Amino acid sequence: MLTDLHIKNFAIIDELKVSFTGGLNVVTGETGAGKSIIIGAVGLLLGERASSDLIRTSEETATVEARFDISGKERSKEKLTSMGFYDGDEIIIVKRVVTRSGKNKVYINGNMATLNMLSTLARSLINISGQHEHQVILNAENHIDILDEFGDLLPLRADFTNCYDEYQTLKSKLERLESTSSESGKREELLRFQLKEIDDAGITIGEDLSLLKEKNILTNAKKLMEYVAGSYDILYEKECSILAELGGVVSNIKEIKEIDPELKISEQDIDSLLYNLEDVAFTLRDYAKGISFNPERLEEIEERLESLRKLKRKYGEMLKDVLETKRTIEEELEGICSLDEDIKRLSGEIASQEALLTEKGGALSRKRHEAAILLREALISELDTLRMADAGFEVIFKGSDNDPFFSSKGIDMVEFYLSANKGEELKPLSRVASGGELSRIVLAIKKVQAGGGSVGAIVFDEVDTGIGGEVAGVVGKKLKEVSKHHQVICITHLPQIACFGNSHFLVSKSLSGERVNTRIALLSESERLDEITRMLSGLKATEKTREHALEMLKTSCGG
Repeated sequence: MLTDLHIKNFAIIDELKVSFTGGLNVVTGETGAGKSIIIGAVGLLLGERASSDLIRTSEETATVEARFDISGKERSKEKLTSMGFYDGDEIIIVKRVVTRSGKNKVYINGNMATLNMLSTLARSLINISGQHEHQVILNAENHIDILDEFGDLLPLRADFTNCYDEYQTLKSKLERLESTSSESGKREELLRFQLKEIDDAGITIGEDLSLLKEKNILTNAKKLMEYVAGSYDILYEKECSILAELGGVVSNIKEIKEIDPELKISEQDIDSLLYNLEDVAFTLRDYAKGISFNPERLEEIEERLESLRKLKRKYGEMLKDVLETKRTIEEELEGICSLDEDIKRLSGEIASQEALLTEKGGALSRKRHEAAILLREALISELDTLRMADAGFEVIFKGSDNDPFFSSKGIDMVEFYLSANKGEELKPLSRVASGGELSRIVLAIKKVQAGGGSVGAIVFDEVDTGIGGEVAGVVGKKLKEVSKHHQVICITHLPQIACFGNSHFLVSKSLSGERVNTRIALLSESERLDEITRMLSGLKATEKTREHALEMLKTSCGG
């Protein structure tokens, strides 16, 4: 139930606070007073589009805040819990702030939230039945939703929808596989060529580095020979080589130590140095035997390196990347080879899913046909009380010719047909309902759904479009009946409806300084009598109209 509404800096409203009651709340006021502006503000809490044009002139932000009592509203509590906003309290506060910069903000119980969260939650708390609701009723695509809600079939439909979604996922996978299969011939040819190209190369990791090293040696063979020969000659070969001279030094040290053993030079160190230099000289001599300039081998290396470079340009920066690409190609080829098996398996799964959908869709359709009979009877009964005694109503089922699973909502197409007058042929609702008839049909549907559903508050705007006189009184009684199951807030211009309210609010417009402002006030019994009198008489009230207004109020108390 909507207990409190706070609107600030919205259109011509500077600040408005109102507390609603249970039962039927009627809201009246002269044309242009701002009744529809209040409904527009409430619409923001349902996620409707916000514009900076809605912000009161000279202000930077507009705010709409509402307080709801969710006692017994398990659906709302579940939504709050899933969003992480439920703390066990029976009161919930939602708020939307619109700014000129476009950076709008949403709060649920003081916590920042998204507009989608607010919309999802608010739609379980409040429903606005106005011009938009009329359009919903006229759109045949929505008729199946109305039928399913009336028949309490939404859980059964949700089960079908889950099954349908899985079916669609399988079909999408199959389409992708079949598309891949149709193109796989050329793809397989390319992959096998690439695999052969890599295999024929016979590469090993590090091969390119080894070849570069060998190339460097071959390219510099002449320099190497010169360096080796020169070093070997200095160390060993020439007459005054380092080793020859060092041999003399070793002999001298030994003679010294014979004379003076205290000389701190180790003979072994000197011998070791001599032997090490000999090893170096002989190693250089042996190394020189392996050096040769081989133009043919250099050409082979150049050709091999170029082949490896081509592979790396096509398949990876390094040889290990080329081999990784080879592994990927092999896996893709393996996948292509298993395409036929996957297509066959998926086709089997789809067939099984189709059978399951046929079963679930059939069960849902049977329940719908049962609910359609009850909806027809209930609506005809309600329309009868709304002075449409000769009206005919049918729920027409239309199957799909191409696909047994017409949509995620089941295997049925549903459309409401109406005959407003006796003897007239039943026709689609959108083609036969006048403004007054449509208002009564909307009210009748709300009435037959009133016993169920989890929405706490219903706002009726324009429910009196196209009606008046005795019919208006019947509509008022009907609203009163709906208010036994839901809180009802009804904006009306008709006194025949207004007199049935449990609470009566007056919206007025006044001039404060140079600014117009909208106000709303709960009327006392005497003020209410004055307002009903005004609604009956217009500008000129008489004692007779006042007596009539008093009689209407007394009579409606039993309604």
